[in-house]
Amino acid sequence: MDDRVFRNAMGKFATGVTVITTEVDGESHGMTANAFMSVSLTPKLVLISIGEKARMLDKIQRSQKFVVNLLSEEQQEISMLFAGQLKEKREIEFDYIDGLPLIQNALANIVCDVYSTQVAGDHTLFIGEVKELVLKDGEPLTFFQGKYGGFIEKTPAV
Repeated sequence: MDDRVFRNAMGKFATGVTVITTEVDGESHGMTANAFMSVSLTPKLVLISIGEKARMLDKIQRSQKFVVNLLSEEQQEISMLFAGQLKEKREIEFDYIDGLPLIQNALANIVCDVYSTQVAGDHTLFIGEVKELVLKDGEPLTFFQGKYGGFIEKTPAV
């Protein structure tokens, strides 16, 4: 199976957009990701998937902590910054919980300790145990077929 065909098929699944953050040696790090899901209610667990070539892989392995920041529809530029899609360097002002950086004004900041790790192909799956939550109102930033979008509520047909 061709890699491009596989990627195109995966792009048919609409997702929200997150920025994964962590802190190592007093420095904040982040990356844009859409590979995120809820795993368990008891205990409260979530999963992120990090590619083997991503710099964030080593950072999370070292810190054993991460934050999943669920972006709002107004935060496309933040997503692009952490995805390396913007050329100019910008400073991000973070909020912090327990020394971990949180993206300000995200819909949710999900603070986690690494619960378990599993290598799967060319990615590492980190299951995180949720330790803290910060929630805000708003609409999500979405991603579908390689494009950003917002949430559009559709009314049912009568």
